[in-house]
Amino acid sequence: MSTFDVRVHSVLVNKLAKGTSYTVRWVVAGKPFRDTFATRALADSFRSKLVVAQREGVAFDETRGLPEPMARALNARSWYDHAIAYVDVKWPRASAKHRKGIAEALATVTPVLLSTTRGAPSDKAIRAALYGWSFNKARRDAGDPPAELATAVRWLESNTVDLSALTDAALIRKCLDTIALRMKDGGAASPSTIARKRAIFSGALKYAVELRLLEVHPLSLVSWIAPKHDDEVDRKAVVNPAQARALLAAVRDRTPELVAFFGCMYYAALRPEEVLNLREDEYERPKVEGGWGVLNLTGSTVAVGRGWGDEAGTIERRGLKHRAKSATRPVPAPPPLCALLDHHIGKYKPAPDGRLFVTRRGPGGRYVPTLGQPIPSNSYGKAWRDAREATLTPVQLRSPLAKRPYDLRHAAVSLWLNAGVPATQVAEWAGHSVHVLMRVYAKCIYGQDEASRRRVEAALGLTQSAAQNAA
Repeated sequence: MSTFDVRVHSVLVNKLAKGTSYTVRWVVAGKPFRDTFATRALADSFRSKLVVAQREGVAFDETRGLPEPMARALNARSWYDHAIAYVDVKWPRASAKHRKGIAEALATVTPVLLSTTRGAPSDKAIRAALYGWSFNKARRDAGDPPAELATAVRWLESNTVDLSALTDAALIRKCLDTIALRMKDGGAASPSTIARKRAIFSGALKYAVELRLLEVHPLSLVSWIAPKHDDEVDRKAVVNPAQARALLAAVRDRTPELVAFFGCMYYAALRPEEVLNLREDEYERPKVEGGWGVLNLTGSTVAVGRGWGDEAGTIERRGLKHRAKSATRPVPAPPPLCALLDHHIGKYKPAPDGRLFVTRRGPGGRYVPTLGQPIPSNSYGKAWRDAREATLTPVQLRSPLAKRPYDLRHAAVSLWLNAGVPATQVAEWAGHSVHVLMRVYAKCIYGQDEASRRRVEAALGLTQSAAQNAA
């Protein structure tokens, strides 16, 4: 808290047997403070600073009793120390994927915030130290940095700017311009990457304001416009039902244990991490042969790399996206998907915990009994690329058509919307809000304009000829 209620008293002279000292006394919001100096000159100088701050209307920190600029200087913290503190405060409640994102964003801006380049390690060594140890709380808690990172870590501990330097608008702009570039090759980063890294950088600066280490949020000093993030689905990437069936058939011919995996994405619009988490007991079979089933989704399984999650290993199990940890989401499974799942379960034994889609291939693509590990993204990604090459024409291969497995989910949601399923129902099945659904899939809804005109004509009681005459 800060206040302007300040009274500064005269210097008190202390005559003691071992010498004379001088005490400055002042009161902030009714709370007395004092500081003792060895000489009169030092005491008068300190008192003068308090008086000048009081006369100029500078707020005083109620906790320390000092003018706020002096209190901030007393609490000076380097960017490196503050970035680590921010990682630590976010770590307990962040998912493993978000932890990696925080480390990546802070490692991107930190090289811009060096106080000197004298004796600096290489850019590669700095990034490795930041991402591999400094910004990973679990690894720091485990002990000293590994030998290959220790030199860079020690150098960084003493050579980043103080937080007060971030009130320089030119330095903040340089940080934002760096965020807009890819670390690997210096090219322009994608709008989504820029938005994500900027949000994390902003959060770290906001935390400094919260701790009263900065007076204002530094990003407010800069007028910097990020590239527009176009998250609408490209209509050219969406396959039609015949193309989807042909692609699934190609998967069946090459990697039959994955056809139901991709089928869940096309027929039920599941995200890949939701398919990887699907257990046999979450599949509610049709009550009649050839009928509809239900997938009762409970969470997702995400590959995050070793050392980022709270569990041992390289995966993280978490709740459904944008929902409470214990929430479930029922999604209808049409007859073609039920047929794929029934065949898969009959032929491939689920993992010990009941998950249906686990690694079943060893070196060279040889089939091996599963150990229950989730299918790596590079494995199902290669299977999908092989299916595209076997199914699509050369022109289609060069196009965005079903370029990623995730495009099957887009195809499913687009199919539902164009079939006339209400947006609220589609959003519930897909795990979206209606607002996000309509923003993302706006370009994929086609053929609705003419149908809407016919509905208006019917509501007005117009026949086609009457409507033409009215026009």
